[in-house]
Amino acid sequence: MVSPMAQQRSEQLDAVFHALSDPTRREMLRSLSSGARSIGELAAPFSMSFAGASKHVKALERAGLVQRTVEGRTHRCTLAPEPLANALDWLRFYERFWNDRLDALEQALRKPERGGSKKGDRHE
Repeated sequence: MVSPMAQQRSEQLDAVFHALSDPTRREMLRSLSSGARSIGELAAPFSMSFAGASKHVKALERAGLVQRTVEGRTHRCTLAPEPLANALDWLRFYERFWNDRLDALEQALRKPERGGSKKGDRHE
């Protein structure tokens, strides 16, 4: 049985990776990394409507990656980096996993062959 806290963390991680799976949303996050933007400003590089950009922002909000405030008719978005840090922590496990395996492969490749062919032998 999964604890409610672990379930919530898993659901947030799923939402983060879903949000990051779209190149438009990734570019929106990159834009937000340099400061708050309106939805119109986020939409401009993609020549998309406010409604289209708002759908992307909603996916980012569900993942907790963006916070939106409404100032009159302007919707301002800011980056919320904590969920990215949580995703990075999750990925670090696999980074260690692959680094360990690649280190072992490197060591195996550096060992001289046992009973291998002599210099000048050709295998065709």
